Amino acid sequence: MKKIILALITAVGLLAGAQANTGGPAWDKAPNKTNDVAALQNGAKLFVNYCLNCHSAAFMRFNRLKDIGLTDQQIKDNLLFTTEKVGETMKSAIDPKQAKDWFGGTPPDLTVIARSRAGAGGTGADYLYTYMRTFYRDETKATGWNNLAFPNVAMPHALWELQGVRKPVYTEHEEHGHKVAIFKGWEQVTPGAMTPLQYDQAMGDLVGYLQWMAEPVQNTRVRIGVWVLIFLLGLTFVAWRLNAAFWKDVK
Repeated sequence: MKKIILALITAVGLLAGAQANTGGPAWDKAPNKTNDVAALQNGAKLFVNYCLNCHSAAFMRFNRLKDIGLTDQQIKDNLLFTTEKVGETMKSAIDPKQAKDWFGGTPPDLTVIARSRAGAGGTGADYLYTYMRTFYRDETKATGWNNLAFPNVAMPHALWELQGVRKPVYTEHEEHGHKVAIFKGWEQVTPGAMTPLQYDQAMGDLVGYLQWMAEPVQNTRVRIGVWVLIFLLGLTFVAWRLNAAFWKDVK
Protein backbone atom coordinates (compact mmCIF):
# COMPACT_ATOMS: atom_id res chain seq x y z
CA MET A 1 0.00 0.00 0.00
CA LYS A 2 2.85 2.41 0.86
CA LYS A 3 4.42 1.75 -2.53
CA ILE A 4 1.13 2.53 -4.29
CA ILE A 5 0.69 5.77 -2.34
CA LEU A 6 4.30 6.75 -3.06
CA ALA A 7 3.80 6.03 -6.76
CA LEU A 8 0.66 8.18 -6.86
CA ILE A 9 2.42 11.06 -5.13
CA THR A 10 5.31 10.78 -7.58
CA ALA A 11 2.93 10.76 -10.56
CA VAL A 12 1.13 13.86 -9.29
CA GLY A 13 4.49 15.57 -8.82
CA LEU A 14 5.55 14.70 -12.35
CA LEU A 15 2.30 16.02 -13.79
CA ALA A 16 2.62 19.24 -11.84
CA GLY A 17 6.20 19.61 -13.00
CA ALA A 18 5.23 19.00 -16.61
CA GLN A 19 2.52 21.66 -16.38
CA ALA A 20 4.97 24.12 -14.85
CA ASN A 21 7.50 23.44 -17.60
CA THR A 22 4.99 24.16 -20.33
CA GLY A 23 4.35 27.57 -18.81
CA GLY A 24 0.97 27.62 -20.53
CA PRO A 25 -2.11 29.21 -19.02
CA ALA A 26 -5.04 27.33 -17.57
CA TRP A 27 -8.09 27.45 -19.81
CA ASP A 28 -10.31 30.44 -19.16
CA LYS A 29 -14.03 29.87 -18.69
CA ALA A 30 -15.85 30.83 -21.87
CA PRO A 31 -18.99 32.95 -21.48
CA ASN A 32 -22.19 31.11 -22.36
CA LYS A 33 -23.78 33.10 -25.18
CA THR A 34 -25.75 30.40 -26.97
CA ASN A 35 -29.01 32.14 -25.96
CA ASP A 36 -27.81 35.64 -26.89
CA VAL A 37 -29.06 36.27 -30.43
CA ALA A 38 -27.08 39.50 -30.91
CA ALA A 39 -23.86 37.79 -29.77
CA LEU A 40 -24.51 34.82 -32.06
CA GLN A 41 -25.06 37.12 -35.03
CA ASN A 42 -21.82 38.97 -34.30
CA GLY A 43 -20.06 35.62 -33.86
CA ALA A 44 -21.38 34.47 -37.25
CA LYS A 45 -20.05 37.66 -38.84
CA LEU A 46 -16.62 37.12 -37.28
CA PHE A 47 -16.62 33.49 -38.35
CA VAL A 48 -17.45 34.26 -41.97
CA ASN A 49 -15.00 37.17 -42.19
CA TYR A 50 -12.01 35.66 -40.40
CA CYS A 51 -12.38 31.87 -40.18
CA LEU A 52 -14.15 30.81 -43.35
CA ASN A 53 -11.25 31.98 -45.50
CA CYS A 54 -9.31 28.85 -44.52
CA HIS A 55 -11.67 26.67 -42.48
CA SER A 56 -14.88 25.09 -43.68
CA ALA A 57 -18.02 24.27 -41.75
CA ALA A 58 -19.15 21.67 -44.25
CA PHE A 59 -22.08 20.41 -42.14
CA MET A 60 -23.69 23.81 -41.63
CA ARG A 61 -25.78 25.62 -44.24
CA PHE A 62 -25.99 29.39 -44.47
CA ASN A 63 -29.78 29.35 -44.30
CA ARG A 64 -29.57 27.75 -40.85
CA LEU A 65 -28.52 31.20 -39.64
CA LYS A 66 -32.20 32.13 -39.84
CA ASP A 67 -32.46 30.29 -36.51
CA ILE A 68 -30.50 33.12 -34.90
CA GLY A 69 -32.70 35.86 -36.32
CA LEU A 70 -31.15 36.58 -39.72
CA THR A 71 -33.21 36.77 -42.90
CA ASP A 72 -32.24 35.31 -46.26
CA GLN A 73 -31.58 38.83 -47.55
CA GLN A 74 -29.34 39.71 -44.61
CA ILE A 75 -27.39 36.51 -45.15
CA LYS A 76 -27.00 37.26 -48.86
CA ASP A 77 -25.95 40.86 -48.28
CA ASN A 78 -23.52 40.33 -45.41
CA LEU A 79 -22.33 36.73 -45.15
CA LEU A 80 -22.20 35.08 -48.57
CA PHE A 81 -18.59 35.34 -49.70
CA THR A 82 -17.85 31.77 -50.79
CA THR A 83 -21.11 30.93 -52.56
CA GLU A 84 -24.18 32.58 -54.07
CA LYS A 85 -26.90 30.40 -52.56
CA VAL A 86 -28.08 30.55 -48.95
CA GLY A 87 -28.84 26.85 -49.10
CA GLU A 88 -25.18 25.95 -49.64
CA THR A 89 -22.89 24.67 -46.91
CA MET A 90 -20.15 26.83 -45.43
CA LYS A 91 -17.15 25.82 -47.49
CA SER A 92 -13.87 27.70 -47.34
CA ALA A 93 -12.54 29.62 -50.31
CA ILE A 94 -9.02 28.21 -49.98
CA ASP A 95 -7.74 25.30 -52.08
CA PRO A 96 -7.00 22.40 -49.66
CA LYS A 97 -3.81 21.52 -51.56
CA GLN A 98 -2.54 25.09 -51.30
CA ALA A 99 -3.48 25.21 -47.62
CA LYS A 100 -1.46 22.06 -46.98
CA ASP A 101 1.54 23.55 -48.77
CA TRP A 102 1.30 26.84 -46.87
CA PHE A 103 0.49 25.58 -43.37
CA GLY A 104 1.81 22.04 -43.43
CA GLY A 105 -1.66 20.54 -43.11
CA THR A 106 -5.24 21.05 -44.24
CA PRO A 107 -7.14 23.40 -41.89
CA PRO A 108 -9.71 21.33 -39.97
CA ASP A 109 -13.44 21.63 -40.46
CA LEU A 110 -14.96 23.71 -37.66
CA THR A 111 -18.57 22.51 -37.67
CA VAL A 112 -18.26 20.57 -34.40
CA ILE A 113 -14.94 21.96 -33.17
CA ALA A 114 -16.55 23.30 -29.97
CA ARG A 115 -17.64 19.77 -29.03
CA SER A 116 -14.45 17.98 -30.00
CA ARG A 117 -11.91 20.05 -28.04
CA ALA A 118 -13.05 19.30 -24.50
CA GLY A 119 -10.35 18.04 -22.16
CA ALA A 120 -9.14 17.97 -18.59
CA GLY A 121 -8.79 21.76 -18.70
CA GLY A 122 -12.48 22.36 -19.42
CA THR A 123 -15.02 22.31 -22.22
CA GLY A 124 -14.30 22.72 -25.89
CA ALA A 125 -15.63 26.27 -25.64
CA ASP A 126 -13.15 27.01 -22.81
CA TYR A 127 -10.30 25.74 -24.97
CA LEU A 128 -11.34 27.79 -28.01
CA TYR A 129 -11.87 30.92 -25.90
CA THR A 130 -8.38 30.55 -24.43
CA TYR A 131 -6.81 29.60 -27.77
CA MET A 132 -8.16 32.63 -29.62
CA ARG A 133 -6.81 34.96 -26.93
CA THR A 134 -3.29 33.53 -26.47
CA PHE A 135 -1.60 34.15 -29.81
CA TYR A 136 1.73 35.96 -29.68
CA ARG A 137 4.39 37.06 -32.11
CA ASP A 138 7.16 34.47 -32.64
CA GLU A 139 9.59 35.24 -35.44
CA THR A 140 11.08 31.73 -35.22
CA LYS A 141 7.89 30.26 -36.70
CA ALA A 142 7.07 30.16 -40.38
CA THR A 143 3.85 32.14 -39.87
CA GLY A 144 5.42 34.56 -37.40
CA TRP A 145 2.96 33.50 -34.70
CA ASN A 146 2.70 31.01 -31.86
CA ASN A 147 0.07 30.14 -29.28
CA LEU A 148 0.23 29.30 -25.58
CA ALA A 149 -2.77 26.97 -25.64
CA PHE A 150 -1.48 25.19 -28.78
CA PRO A 151 2.33 25.51 -28.91
CA ASN A 152 3.88 25.45 -32.40
CA VAL A 153 0.50 25.87 -34.03
CA ALA A 154 0.58 26.13 -37.83
CA MET A 155 -2.25 28.64 -37.91
CA PRO A 156 -1.35 32.35 -38.09
CA HIS A 157 -3.20 34.86 -35.94
CA ALA A 158 -6.02 35.77 -38.32
CA LEU A 159 -7.46 38.40 -35.96
CA TRP A 160 -4.21 40.13 -35.01
CA GLU A 161 -5.38 43.45 -36.41
CA LEU A 162 -8.21 43.41 -33.87
CA GLN A 163 -6.12 42.28 -30.90
CA GLY A 164 -2.80 43.87 -31.77
CA VAL A 165 0.59 42.29 -31.12
CA ARG A 166 1.37 40.90 -27.68
CA LYS A 167 4.13 38.90 -26.06
CA PRO A 168 3.94 36.62 -23.03
CA VAL A 169 5.72 37.57 -19.81
CA TYR A 170 7.39 34.85 -17.76
CA THR A 171 9.10 34.64 -14.38
CA GLU A 172 11.69 32.06 -13.48
CA HIS A 173 11.00 29.69 -10.62
CA GLU A 174 13.20 26.95 -9.28
CA GLU A 175 11.67 23.50 -8.79
CA HIS A 176 13.61 20.37 -7.85
CA GLY A 177 16.87 22.14 -8.63
CA HIS A 178 15.77 23.25 -12.11
CA LYS A 179 14.65 26.64 -13.34
CA VAL A 180 11.25 26.68 -15.00
CA ALA A 181 9.45 29.52 -16.73
CA ILE A 182 6.04 30.40 -15.28
CA PHE A 183 3.59 32.37 -17.39
CA LYS A 184 2.56 35.58 -15.61
CA GLY A 185 0.68 37.65 -18.16
CA TRP A 186 0.89 39.69 -21.35
CA GLU A 187 2.70 42.76 -22.56
CA GLN A 188 1.00 44.72 -25.34
CA VAL A 189 3.58 45.50 -28.03
CA THR A 190 1.31 47.31 -30.49
CA PRO A 191 -2.38 48.10 -29.98
CA GLY A 192 -5.13 46.59 -32.07
CA ALA A 193 -8.37 47.99 -33.44
CA MET A 194 -10.10 46.75 -30.28
CA THR A 195 -9.32 47.22 -26.62
CA PRO A 196 -8.45 44.03 -24.70
CA LEU A 197 -11.96 43.99 -23.20
CA GLN A 198 -13.62 44.45 -26.59
CA TYR A 199 -11.49 41.69 -28.09
CA ASP A 200 -12.37 39.30 -25.26
CA GLN A 201 -16.05 40.07 -25.79
CA ALA A 202 -15.70 39.49 -29.54
CA MET A 203 -14.01 36.13 -28.92
CA GLY A 204 -16.83 35.26 -26.54
CA ASP A 205 -19.27 35.96 -29.38
CA LEU A 206 -17.23 33.88 -31.83
CA VAL A 207 -16.94 30.94 -29.45
CA GLY A 208 -20.65 31.22 -28.64
CA TYR A 209 -21.39 30.93 -32.34
CA LEU A 210 -19.09 27.91 -32.66
CA GLN A 211 -20.93 26.31 -29.73
CA TRP A 212 -24.27 26.99 -31.35
CA MET A 213 -23.08 25.75 -34.76
CA ALA A 214 -21.87 22.47 -33.24
CA GLU A 215 -25.44 21.74 -32.11
CA PRO A 216 -28.05 24.32 -33.17
CA VAL A 217 -30.85 22.51 -31.32
CA GLN A 218 -28.93 22.24 -28.05
CA ASN A 219 -31.03 24.78 -26.16
CA THR A 220 -34.26 23.29 -27.51
CA ARG A 221 -33.06 19.82 -26.47
CA VAL A 222 -32.31 21.04 -22.97
CA ARG A 223 -35.71 22.73 -22.61
CA ILE A 224 -37.54 19.64 -23.86
CA GLY A 225 -35.42 17.46 -21.57
CA VAL A 226 -36.45 19.51 -18.52
CA TRP A 227 -40.14 19.16 -19.37
CA VAL A 228 -39.71 15.43 -20.01
CA LEU A 229 -38.10 14.98 -16.59
CA ILE A 230 -40.91 16.96 -14.95
CA PHE A 231 -43.48 14.76 -16.74
CA LEU A 232 -41.71 11.58 -15.68
CA LEU A 233 -41.57 12.74 -12.07
CA GLY A 234 -45.30 13.50 -12.15
CA LEU A 235 -46.02 10.13 -13.78
CA THR A 236 -43.89 8.37 -11.16
CA PHE A 237 -45.87 10.04 -8.36
CA VAL A 238 -49.20 9.04 -9.92
CA ALA A 239 -48.01 5.45 -10.44
CA TRP A 240 -46.77 5.28 -6.85
CA ARG A 241 -50.13 6.47 -5.47
CA LEU A 242 -52.06 4.09 -7.76
CA ASN A 243 -49.88 1.21 -6.63
CA ALA A 244 -50.60 2.09 -3.01
CA ALA A 245 -54.36 2.28 -3.72
CA PHE A 246 -54.46 -1.07 -5.55
CA TRP A 247 -52.59 -2.93 -2.83
CA LYS A 248 -53.98 -1.26 0.30
CA ASP A 249 -56.48 -4.11 0.97
CA VAL A 250 -54.01 -6.89 0.21
CA LYS A 251 -52.32 -8.33 3.26
